[in-house]
Amino acid sequence: MHGANRTGRPFTGDNAGILLYQTLYRFGFTNKPRSINQNDGLRLIGCRITNAVKCVPPRNKPEQIEISNCNKYLSNEIKVLCKDCVILALGSIAHKAVLTALGLTGKDFLFAHGASHVLPNGLTLYDSYHCSRYNTQTRRLTQKMFEAVFTRICHHLGKQKESS
Repeated sequence: MHGANRTGRPFTGDNAGILLYQTLYRFGFTNKPRSINQNDGLRLIGCRITNAVKCVPPRNKPEQIEISNCNKYLSNEIKVLCKDCVILALGSIAHKAVLTALGLTGKDFLFAHGASHVLPNGLTLYDSYHCSRYNTQTRRLTQKMFEAVFTRICHHLGKQKESS
């Protein structure tokens, strides 16, 4: 078991979590810049982290059946969000899973890094490339690109960047 399967917290114990939690901290969404395990004292502030699939699949590539099987959980999580909340999809798989959970189609809300979509239920969906090791090492996603998405989200929420 690796990453979230081992630690019990999404994006903890894997490379993607490094950039994610540092960025969450930089923008005031956590009290610490690192996520080590469930008992490390890290608290999320004004945000929630979830996944399109509940178990990390082999080779980190979820099959469509896994996404479909887990979508009801994502749908239930989205239903309890307040109408002015923002959803950040890390990658096209997460983007499509959010749309599916809301009964929407991808043709009306195309995935693109940095894009935002006002959804019919009042939520806003922001897109980013996934913060995976592959994407960061190939520079498809840089820290600057990732932070630009968070800057837009904070502006949308009327939230000031809290840490440097």
